[in-house]
Amino acid sequence: MKSKEMKSDLIKKGPHKWMQRSLLKTAGFTQSEIERPLIGVVGSWTDIFPGHMHLDKLAKAVADGVYMAGGTPLTFNTIAICDGIAMNNTGMKYSLPSRELIADSIESMAEAHGLDGLVLVPACDKIIPGMVIACLRVNVPAIVITGGPSITGCFKGGRFEGLSVAKKAVEVASGKTDIEELYELENYGVGGATCGSCNSMATANSMGCMTEALGLGVPGNGTVPAPYTQRIHMAKYAGKRVLELVEENIRPRDIVTRQSILNAIAVDMMVGCSTNTALHIPAIADAARVEMSLDDFDSMSKKVPQIVKLAPAATQMVEDLHRAGGISAVIKEGITNGVFDGEQKSVVGSTLKELTATAEVYDRQVIRTFEDPYTKEGGLFILKGNLAPQGAVIKVGGVAPEMLVHSGPAKVYNSEQEGFEALTQGKIEHGDVVVIRYEGPKGGPGMQEMLSLTTALMSYGLDKDVALITDGRFSGASVGGVIGHIAPEAAVGGPIAFVETGDIISYDVPNRRITLEVDEKVLEQRKKDWVQPAPKVASGWLSRYAQLVTPVHQGATVKSDIEK
Repeated sequence: MKSKEMKSDLIKKGPHKWMQRSLLKTAGFTQSEIERPLIGVVGSWTDIFPGHMHLDKLAKAVADGVYMAGGTPLTFNTIAICDGIAMNNTGMKYSLPSRELIADSIESMAEAHGLDGLVLVPACDKIIPGMVIACLRVNVPAIVITGGPSITGCFKGGRFEGLSVAKKAVEVASGKTDIEELYELENYGVGGATCGSCNSMATANSMGCMTEALGLGVPGNGTVPAPYTQRIHMAKYAGKRVLELVEENIRPRDIVTRQSILNAIAVDMMVGCSTNTALHIPAIADAARVEMSLDDFDSMSKKVPQIVKLAPAATQMVEDLHRAGGISAVIKEGITNGVFDGEQKSVVGSTLKELTATAEVYDRQVIRTFEDPYTKEGGLFILKGNLAPQGAVIKVGGVAPEMLVHSGPAKVYNSEQEGFEALTQGKIEHGDVVVIRYEGPKGGPGMQEMLSLTTALMSYGLDKDVALITDGRFSGASVGGVIGHIAPEAAVGGPIAFVETGDIISYDVPNRRITLEVDEKVLEQRKKDWVQPAPKVASGWLSRYAQLVTPVHQGATVKSDIEK
């Protein structure tokens, strides 16, 4: 097939484009291949971690699909950071900023080479939103096929419980057991036992589900397990379908509208996704030129119940959601109950209502009804108060009932590492409110994820009576009374910068309030006395990021002063 006009004509059509054609031919492409639509197959394969170790095979399947449909695939990769490997060290500072590098690199490649369409093959936390942001910026026909979740391992006749590794690590650190026992337990796979993203409803799988709900992803995108051959079939379909999108000139910004953003938030609430969606969805909306705010999360959480509850908040895994009907079944529940607009289009050429018409729920223990939900309100809440006037985020589906309302003395630390060391040294006590600050987008810089700290709180048995509040962020695998994204952040003089050890901090999740119980006059004096600390990083990419990044409630995107 060949469109009447193609973007790639800019690099290949006419006698004066001899250089471009010659270079493509030297790379192995024939004249007939050059004349076809040029489709960028954008992967993020690496052999460093399981989430991406299989993406080369998916990208190859996409390329096969492109060829079958009469296009020419041009394959390239982006970077990919594993949050699990980067956590609890300076490497985590690079995780969220890498989303911007991924989007920038794809935009650069697509524009420089005049690509007619894109098929995006991502997995894991920042890569999926980074690629989605890129396709919205470039706005050529595009479709997403993610790598999918891993499958849970087996251990002593049952499912392997990933948290058991963290508990064993605490035992080793305290001298109660030998490290060889820890090494042995690690072999069973803390995030699943196969290739694919960590098998809980953490950020990677949350964003896979969001992409499907937005209408940009192949059906099954959110839950089909990574090792399933069905993923290969989906990838080939994506490669073929993108040629139809090019012919029909259907572009990402035709699909991602304000209503489709609201649809994604509705699924977010029904499934109980990661708090990181409150970072990525605003950034995606910005790339789509759609107006939205955290208030949209808040209003949606008040009217949409959580009907799916997966690990880390429960024992069920993403593979169980797939078995029970997947995101298609969840979307159908949302349409039936009036919280999801089924008239929104998808990249497969039909409305989401049409696409999910035959979906069924096969297990009501996994996907409940709106009449019998896990909770009557959504999985994420936005809290506000004098400590977080621009908002804070909590994954309420992962909070023990006794921690929904809490008040206690603050223990204040100016970095995640300080807080982690205090915990391991026994300085954090029952009832405390741990405050980790100067870890926001600017202050970190990079807004570190604190899974090591939240997991350690669980391992020490403190997750049900110790709260953790931060201007940083959490993994989708974090549970407990953990409140992140405190805005404004400490580095710009937000109220969290003025908290002192011993201050009483109270929060009330059902009423969406968070309060620093300190007289306003005292806070005003502390604000006058406050001295903005020097940047933690003064050179390189992170320094530039810190200077250009927008506030967390706006998605922590990188913009120039003109764009801001």
